[in-house]
Amino acid sequence: MADGTSRYEAKKEMRESGEHVWAFSTGRIHSFTTRTIYQRHILHFIDWAREQHNVNRLNRLDERADELATSYLTSHILAGYSPYTVQAEHAALRMFFSDRDLAAAIILPPRRRENITRSRGPAKHDKHFQPEHWQTQINFLKACGLRRSELRDLLVREVYTNAEGRLVVYVRNGKGGRRREAVVIPGKEQDVLAVIQDRPPDAPVFEHLAKHMDIHSYRRQYAQALYQYYTQGRELPPAEGRLKRNAYNRDAAERVSWSLGHNRIDVVLRHYLR
Repeated sequence: MADGTSRYEAKKEMRESGEHVWAFSTGRIHSFTTRTIYQRHILHFIDWAREQHNVNRLNRLDERADELATSYLTSHILAGYSPYTVQAEHAALRMFFSDRDLAAAIILPPRRRENITRSRGPAKHDKHFQPEHWQTQINFLKACGLRRSELRDLLVREVYTNAEGRLVVYVRNGKGGRRREAVVIPGKEQDVLAVIQDRPPDAPVFEHLAKHMDIHSYRRQYAQALYQYYTQGRELPPAEGRLKRNAYNRDAAERVSWSLGHNRIDVVLRHYLR
């Protein structure tokens, strides 16, 4: 674990040294969420190895690591698993066996934006969520665009007016350990201020979060509203086709990216603004 340290800074140092790699890893895990996901993938793999290959000892698993990992990932590719899931499984297995060359023979399916279904339509768990019961949290998220973990850890004193006179929400430990000020969308300040009014500075803004709330969709809505505020109502970048440089306002997209806690404008363009 390397919680509290920045994967982004390590990647930046590598780039500045002149080394460029497509799949970057520090060999450590920088997020407890990532750790939880990796643990789940590894436990599924261990169960599979026991049931399908009668491997019930870790030393035997180590001996057959490459063979079994290759077979496991291949079966998931053939079964039509999401490229993002297979990529996460591959990364988890490499971390677990401490072998960056594990299952090197596997050709991972390409990850394409059009295949992402998250927050682009009804999800199975949506039927368990009643939005009318959680309007205060939903409006808060639409106003500042936080991730679930960021909202969970947010304190009342971390909502304030900054030196530029804007209401912001301070994130002390975002993705990769980065800090930021998320700009509250002008016109939605009351949705944020009403939640913290007359409350102790060190109190959590929300004591409990709705389990099935589709937070990513609210981040998308926030990103698009903030982009259109910065561009004075300009249309969003086209959803289909190759994105030309003059099809979007780069300065506005960068500012939205910073508020979301991303440092790559292409991620924001692909997954939030289109």
